[in-house]
Amino acid sequence: MTRGERRRRAAPAEGVRAAERAARSSAARKGGGIHGAAGGAALAVVVLSLALGLSGRWLLAWYRVRRAVTLHSATPALPPNSSSPAVAPDLFWGTYRPHVYFGMKTRSPQPLLTGLMWAQQGATPGIPKLRHTCEQGDGVGPYGWEFHDGLSFGRQHIQDGALKLTTEFVKRPGGQHGGDWSWRVTVEPQASATSALPLVSLFFYVVTDGKEVLVPEAGAKGQLKFISGHTNELGDFRLTLLPPTSPVDTAPKYGSYNVFWSSNPGLPLLTEMVKSRLNSWFQHQPPGASPERYLGLPRSLKWEDRSPNGQRQGQGQFLIQQVTLKVPFSVELVFESGSARVGGSQALEQLAGSRLTQALENHVEAFRERFEKTFELKKKGLSPEEQTLGQIALSGLLGGIGYFYGQGLVLPDTGVEGSEQKADPVLFPPVPLFTAVPSRSFFPRGFLWDEGFHQLVIQRWDPHLTREALGHWLGLLNADGWIGREQVLGDEARSRVPPEFLVQRAAHANPPTLLLPVAHMLEAGDPADLAFLHRAFPRLHAWFSWLHQSQAGPVPLSYRWRGRDPALPHLLNPKTLSSGLDDYPRASHPSTAERHLDLRCWVALGARVLVRLAEQLGEAKAAADLSPLATSLEAEAGLNELHWAPELGVFADFGNHTKAVQLKPRPHQGLVRVVGRPPPRMQYVDALGYVSLFPFLLRLLSPSSSHLGPLLDVLADSRHLWSPFGLRSLAASSSFYGQHNSEHDPPYWRGAVWLNLNYLALGALHHYGHLEGPHQAQAAKLYSELRANVVGNVWRQYRATGFLWEQYSDRDGRGMGCRPFQGWTSLVLLVMADDY
Repeated sequence: MTRGERRRRAAPAEGVRAAERAARSSAARKGGGIHGAAGGAALAVVVLSLALGLSGRWLLAWYRVRRAVTLHSATPALPPNSSSPAVAPDLFWGTYRPHVYFGMKTRSPQPLLTGLMWAQQGATPGIPKLRHTCEQGDGVGPYGWEFHDGLSFGRQHIQDGALKLTTEFVKRPGGQHGGDWSWRVTVEPQASATSALPLVSLFFYVVTDGKEVLVPEAGAKGQLKFISGHTNELGDFRLTLLPPTSPVDTAPKYGSYNVFWSSNPGLPLLTEMVKSRLNSWFQHQPPGASPERYLGLPRSLKWEDRSPNGQRQGQGQFLIQQVTLKVPFSVELVFESGSARVGGSQALEQLAGSRLTQALENHVEAFRERFEKTFELKKKGLSPEEQTLGQIALSGLLGGIGYFYGQGLVLPDTGVEGSEQKADPVLFPPVPLFTAVPSRSFFPRGFLWDEGFHQLVIQRWDPHLTREALGHWLGLLNADGWIGREQVLGDEARSRVPPEFLVQRAAHANPPTLLLPVAHMLEAGDPADLAFLHRAFPRLHAWFSWLHQSQAGPVPLSYRWRGRDPALPHLLNPKTLSSGLDDYPRASHPSTAERHLDLRCWVALGARVLVRLAEQLGEAKAAADLSPLATSLEAEAGLNELHWAPELGVFADFGNHTKAVQLKPRPHQGLVRVVGRPPPRMQYVDALGYVSLFPFLLRLLSPSSSHLGPLLDVLADSRHLWSPFGLRSLAASSSFYGQHNSEHDPPYWRGAVWLNLNYLALGALHHYGHLEGPHQAQAAKLYSELRANVVGNVWRQYRATGFLWEQYSDRDGRGMGCRPFQGWTSLVLLVMADDY
């Protein structure tokens, strides 16, 4: 997985600011803002060269920088203002803040944001633990969406110690600004026979990002009657926090209220600001009950401006209402759009109370019916528990969709490998991104090769969502046709990434998995999909062309991932982050003479999809240009010549390699790499695992291929790749199996079971199991057994932990890595549905 270092922690704010300052100063030195097409930049280069007599090398470098941070000139794949409430009102509001436990925002560069925090009062000495953002180690969990349709409703369950929270929302269309929505937050004790019921504070907040207007209407004792507001995109609106009720009989419950109102300190600082203001003791005393103390925000509605210049204009506002009461209880927050109430023949009732309950029930019933119609798990004979797992896999993926906006940091491609390390990063233009994320707690941002797998699931459920996501990703294309593999856009996303990982390198690629849902669109032939692909084709073509040209290898029709780590003293095997398979063993001594099997297969797949797409869309010239490449890459003779290793009996990488590499302890140095004998030489890389299977995984072999049988034999051998829980990423027989890559870097793609590659393997087995050939029966048998292993283990681990996991142990099946990981692990739903 293209993650960089997976044990990342939040970046120090000063480190982030330093990286941004470097980028801005670099941009200023290299020509300021990035505007205009590459042709205009080339003309400017000529004029400057003649006028100033600057050196050709400097001019070329400057030109490369310009192209790296210039958006591609092709027509966008999505229509203008595609995220606005006028064009897509049903998608304007959503749970597009996947890194918080519960919150909503608009799809806008300057959004209105809402969110929830909570704390159990008196559970720990001092300031109570304030829950807000999803964290890997905060003790909350399991948590996740039971239902989420990606559009109009969701229900999530969160376990936090002695508490069980249920968060629900429903949207109601109407007006010109995205309609209304309502929340219900229910808090109950985990144990039904709890004698001392906890005292809990909920914090509902709204944040503006600019000149938007918020006008709170104060009530008694810290309670807000409502909040009126206005923005250009939302028009007039009102937010109302309704009085708490019992979740059992909806009887009123007594709550204590506190409120805080200030300038927006910056989204990453909201939690700390609230903690800093929880500094006064108050009494919670329902009628006839004994008083209990709790820590609260100020009780009076008083503006506090903490901005350096004391100006509210342009900075935004932060308004938060605290309500404290005994569990169990429910609280509802209602957002009402002013335009939904204009011109109506009768008053529009609030979406609250029994009306909200009925709306939720209707949505749940509709979700279940649509789910079965789409995936047919019940019809296929899967158990109710497995059907529930499928619903949760889909809902978690949809509930993890986010909307991001901001500027990334880019190191331009200098044309000389390694030299970009000495350059300064440059700011990419401000761009939006609508995307699913791998993990709400650990990777709550867009990853390029993950997204192709995400959209395989989402496309089956809602093709419109996939078109939106693909269109946004293609909107990130630069003038050369490059897309950054990790998108860190906006303050909230940036706050979760250390500075050294903020920068994306314009010479580095990533597997083009977005072409997987594109291929499915072609097969389905939906007119709306084909219309989208017609608009998207120039960008897809440019992206593929960049990949094919920029990652070309040392001999024709060979390819090499740019960006491998150098052979540093503390690394057992230099990583290849750009491949997505991070620490999967490659040639022990990186060189420009390497040939990477998986990359060649990805390019072959890309050429095949692009040719089919061009033919389908009537792009005759593109089809004619691409067909020879596709034919050459699909020819098994060429693949065999470059990557079949007779001495290994499998396909393999080729490079400067020796197996005689170990990490050994050295005084005062820790573990260091020691190279023994035989010394490295140009040879096939003995690293049996996922990479070895790529011609099979991407279905590039004919059913009668002489190499298909040996690959199936290796796949099915428990000494190599087969495990009771799925296919291992690296053979148990490999010398790298389970090995740390450095003293502090445990194995990642060195044996663990990953769902995305197991999904590709199952798809290939299903494919060859339905084609006549000498290996049809073997492929069909292996498909049935592997499917049972994968689905069974994911279900058992979910039942035991309440989570889908990033990876699974090949030894005992336990979930490993980060959780929840409802990115490509959600592919288990398509596996259950036999949908490839």
